[in-house]
Amino acid sequence: MPKRFDNAEEEKPKALTTYTIKLDAAQMEKLRAAVAKKYWEEVEVPYARFAFKGPKVNVTAYESGKVVVAGKETEDFVQNVIEAEVTGVAQLGYDDVHHPEWFEPHAGLDESGKGDLFGPVVAATVVAERPAIEAWRQAGVRDSKSIEDSQILKLDELIRATPGAVVEVVYCGMAKYNELMLKPTANLNRLLAWQHARALEAALQKKWVGRGLLDQFSKEPLVQRELKKRGLERFNLEMRTKAESDPVVAAASVVARAEFVRQMRELSREFGDRLQFGAGAPAKAQAAQIVERFGARALGRFAKLHFRTSYEVVAAAGKLDELPLKEPKEKTEWRR
Repeated sequence: MPKRFDNAEEEKPKALTTYTIKLDAAQMEKLRAAVAKKYWEEVEVPYARFAFKGPKVNVTAYESGKVVVAGKETEDFVQNVIEAEVTGVAQLGYDDVHHPEWFEPHAGLDESGKGDLFGPVVAATVVAERPAIEAWRQAGVRDSKSIEDSQILKLDELIRATPGAVVEVVYCGMAKYNELMLKPTANLNRLLAWQHARALEAALQKKWVGRGLLDQFSKEPLVQRELKKRGLERFNLEMRTKAESDPVVAAASVVARAEFVRQMRELSREFGDRLQFGAGAPAKAQAAQIVERFGARALGRFAKLHFRTSYEVVAAAGKLDELPLKEPKEKTEWRR
């Protein structure tokens, strides 16, 4: 049975064992000096400016400015070294002060599957209030890209079982998806905006809140336009990149990913083997197997046919007469 959160506020939060922060060049040097004073072992890590291994915590500072702290004493190191000696700002444990909007009732929107050759694009909306938000943070809900899929499915169960929370997902089956995306005027962002608007509308019918946050996938206000068509002009939908720092958007990220994983498992059973995520060489090889075993038209049951990879696989098999895909004009880098 899924764990419930009725007494979540009384539970002790899990100890933090990993922490990531972005520092500027001057702060990086401050950090290096502060750690060097501890006489910890300095180790080599690819792409790292420096890395130290301590008794119960490791510190890795990358050339990009990202610093990763990991280990049993992560919280102690962050509070007593990074915040006290480097940034001078107390943030860890002060989210109520720095991000009060996180704990207000609102909706979070995110998607999954956009950059994968196989499987649908899933849009998810989650609506929650403070008790649920605090419980999810304690349970480890965060951006799904940093969580293993096995854990994603468990967190999805927890989110869906939380009293007072609302979860909605929308996606097209592969046949319908390809039908829509192979039309001359097709646009993936517009389709995704429609999915987001539909999921949000369904969620708001169950629990109204006045605002929401969307992980930005387009510079245009596509979802806002869809909401206007649905008479939801008074709903305030903000959008920004890396919105998964907001715990409700993070929950939507987990829910969308969990549904995508479930759909991929169903497609894998039909294929007879575990289908690969992403759109790289392993996925391309499996697409070629599908064409060889089931015929070119069967590829549309599993894969996004508007991807360049699909065209290349069908063309290489000499079956464009069986499945006449149009050659993409240029490569597009999609992200999950």
